[in-house]
Amino acid sequence: MSFTFRPAKREGVSLLIGLAGASGAGKTFSAMRLAKGICGDRPFAVIDTEAGRAKHYADQFAFDHGDLTAPFRPERYAEAIKAADEAGYPCIVVDSASHEHAGDGGLLGWQEEELQRMAGEDYRKREQCKMAAWIKPKMAHKQFVQRLLQVRAHIILCFRAEEKVEMVRDEESGKMRIVPKKTATGLDGWVPICEKTLPYELTASFLLVPSSPGIPHPIKLQEQHRSFFPLVEPIGERAGAAISAWASGGSAPPAPQPKTETRGKSSAISPEQLTRLHAIATAANKEHGLTTGDVKAHIARLGYASSKEIKQSDYDSICEWIDRGGIEEPREEGPR
Repeated sequence: MSFTFRPAKREGVSLLIGLAGASGAGKTFSAMRLAKGICGDRPFAVIDTEAGRAKHYADQFAFDHGDLTAPFRPERYAEAIKAADEAGYPCIVVDSASHEHAGDGGLLGWQEEELQRMAGEDYRKREQCKMAAWIKPKMAHKQFVQRLLQVRAHIILCFRAEEKVEMVRDEESGKMRIVPKKTATGLDGWVPICEKTLPYELTASFLLVPSSPGIPHPIKLQEQHRSFFPLVEPIGERAGAAISAWASGGSAPPAPQPKTETRGKSSAISPEQLTRLHAIATAANKEHGLTTGDVKAHIARLGYASSKEIKQSDYDSICEWIDRGGIEEPREEGPR
């Protein structure tokens, strides 16, 4: 058997994009905007696991709808996606892919079925069989992922997300209680409901949060895809059209300019300016009812690792953006 190599050329690349978010984060609407940009005037397909909720957007987008009902086995998802691909849709939206993991008959339920089959109500034996009960569900999921990689259409997977929680001691009563987990950025406390490695198998995946609907917070975003998804504006048709053209062999938009130390106006901000940023963030949080909008969270959403990276040339625009709660788009001459 001979093996042949030829020069690599980017063309006919299929995209796998994941959008995860809690209720009100804009994942379904963002997915449809992205699909519209990818498809242009052609309809896209929607595989709906939520009893027809996707039809709420039928007046805003041109798409063909299909219901996927329980049991939500990986192979049933694969069959539905294969049917849409063979029908020639340029883009397939799956809303929601979370049922493959946590829905009726999904991976978690399947593992419990296997455990019941192996050990019944014998709890000592159940403990011994716990890992073995994952063999069939995990193998089916891996086959599902491999099938995704063979689809020619672009696929957008929507995932529900839930807050991470932790046990803390109440200062007044001294009793332990469950509260949402606090993080440095306020974003890592949300986790997609899916098999834990799935978001990293995709071309790109993002977390959307209710405090800034549609704004992408990267879970996986490689360098060659960064210019398609500005982190200060909602995911929409423009991103879909641009990344679709790129996948077909077109050029990517100009990448964001790297933040490098320069003299004068582009030097780092002063401690006094950082103090002002904190004051603006505190006032904006109060005005907009935000709970995770401290300065570190805001600048993380703009792609800065720390406040030390903020330059004088970006300072005024960032102040205005934080003052609006980081919800509206910054001005064209804004940060980055």
